[in-house]
Amino acid sequence: MSIKIKAENLVKIYGDKTDKALELFEQGLSRNEIQKQTGLVLGVAGVNFEIAEGEIFVIIGLSGSGKSTLLRCINGLLMPTSGSLMVDGKAIEKLKPKELRRLRGEKISMVFQHFALLPNRTILDNVAFGLELRGIPTDKRLKSAHQTLATVGLEEWADKYPAEMSGGMKQRVGLARALVMDADILLMDEPFSALDAIIRMEMQEELIKLQREIQKTVVFVTHDLDEALRLGDRIAIMRDGFIEQIGTSDEILSNPANDYVVNFLQGIDVSKVLDANSISKWPREVIRETEGVSVALYRMKKADTDYLFVLGQQNHLAGIILKEDLVPLSNQHEKDIKNVIRETRTVKSDTIMRNVFSELRQAEKDLAVVDEEGRFLGVITQNTLLQTLDERKGGDGIAES
Repeated sequence: MSIKIKAENLVKIYGDKTDKALELFEQGLSRNEIQKQTGLVLGVAGVNFEIAEGEIFVIIGLSGSGKSTLLRCINGLLMPTSGSLMVDGKAIEKLKPKELRRLRGEKISMVFQHFALLPNRTILDNVAFGLELRGIPTDKRLKSAHQTLATVGLEEWADKYPAEMSGGMKQRVGLARALVMDADILLMDEPFSALDAIIRMEMQEELIKLQREIQKTVVFVTHDLDEALRLGDRIAIMRDGFIEQIGTSDEILSNPANDYVVNFLQGIDVSKVLDANSISKWPREVIRETEGVSVALYRMKKADTDYLFVLGQQNHLAGIILKEDLVPLSNQHEKDIKNVIRETRTVKSDTIMRNVFSELRQAEKDLAVVDEEGRFLGVITQNTLLQTLDERKGGDGIAES
């Protein structure tokens, strides 16, 4: 997959005459020390990262960590003091003003925390407004706006006004306004933080669902770790302008880079962010639907179990077989297991852990995990869940819960 955005030793210092501050930074002085000596603020401190095309890359940190500064470097609203920020291989800091305007107008769209909808315009006209500024003819821009409203589920609201909408719906309009520009990159600056918890979760689900269809490159800034872990293909944790760790949700939860990240993760409910695939285990034995009764009974004995999951072509889950069904067939010298394959409860690989609990309670045996195509990925047991929680709590959390 191609690299869409790349930062190389990116430094941003606020203020004029930054040479002295940059020299102090290169000598290894902290943000506070640099500010004391120069009065200038170190916003981004020599960060390096690559963002792949089609990835949701989440930047998270406390207030003042540098996350919004970094976002504004990406679209050229702020220029690096040193280092480089590249989009599609072109360095932002080297673009001419006309090229920079074209980048912001065609390649990058922004979604903000505050909706900033025009109250005297219909929802359709609000969505089409950016295209109007671009000089797109009326019929063409309204057609595009209608299509984009349908994408976010608001086509029936085209002729309504912002005052008639809820906060979540207004944020959908804000998202539609960014999408209609058909930019490759979406920069989202705490877009859901003004929403209440339920609507916020709905908008997160909407973004995940939408991303499967549009496959934009999304840079998402948040201060909410649950949100970051839920949305991000990868996450960058920032502090004082530095990036402390970059990784997937599971990589960060399983292997925090340092004490700061460990403390940052305190209090996170992993059941809200880990998915079924990340906690599943491959069973000791499985059987192919083309194999026979004797083989199945042998493997059950070997694994000390009374059931096996049955796999078809390309590891598609065919179902489950039970020892109680196989013994009569063995006594009758039957070889084929296909007639005794039973249906079994499954869960999709991207099901979050908290939703796995109820599914596992309803499963007669282990809970099978499958991908979107029905391919078998592993199983989840009660022990698997407890072990996962125990590991994430440092090994001593279960006894107290």
